[in-house]
Amino acid sequence: PTPTIAAATAAPSSSPPPPPRPAPPPLSRYESQKRRDWNTFGQYLKNHRPPLSLARCSDAHVLEFLRYLDQFGKTKAWGSLDALVGRLRAAYEENGGKPESNPFGAPAVRLYLREVRDLQSKARGVSYEKKKRKKPQQDRRHPPLPPAAT
Repeated sequence: PTPTIAAATAAPSSSPPPPPRPAPPPLSRYESQKRRDWNTFGQYLKNHRPPLSLARCSDAHVLEFLRYLDQFGKTKAWGSLDALVGRLRAAYEENGGKPESNPFGAPAVRLYLREVRDLQSKARGVSYEKKKRKKPQQDRRHPPLPPAAT
């Protein structure tokens, strides 16, 4: 039997399922490293005796964590150590830490990074010289013209 026109035009009793959501884009290499580093730091805080909350974490704890990682050869190169600290500094603020109390940006941590860099460069027999930016020189022969009156 052929369906009647009334049956063909009747509204369906249930709405169609919503279209599937597209999967979130994959994380960039930087973002996945940052997440992994942050999780490792979180484990360190959890395993610390006594356990530490993020709010009570200080620059001394960051230095302890970096030395802890050094046991496993994770921080052999200054560049990778510097990048690790940068990722953790960003992750700290993304996870609720206040920028002004970020222990990863503390002077003691920057000093530690500088010492590691210097020791490693001396061990290689190459001194690390930071490239100095050239300051743009103003042309002293011709002072800037005053703005034109309209």
